Amino acid sequence: MKTTLNFQDADAFYESLLDAHQGLSREQSELLNARLILLMANQIGNTAVLQACIAAAGEPAARPAMTPHLHGT
Repeated sequence: MKTTLNFQDADAFYESLLDAHQGLSREQSELLNARLILLMANQIGNTAVLQACIAAAGEPAARPAMTPHLHGT
């Protein structure tokens, strides 16, 4: 599992993600996130890696390290 930023263009991804949520209700936004997670999980495909990602995302200490510093923030 990769724990360092591995984006080709993090800013473009972040902008696309924001654009995808534009004008959606909270429920629609949550459904979009769920679909996106499932599509990305399908791309990864490896159950062990996916389980490691779930575990890492649930660890408070891991969250700041995975937060992209986009747009100079």
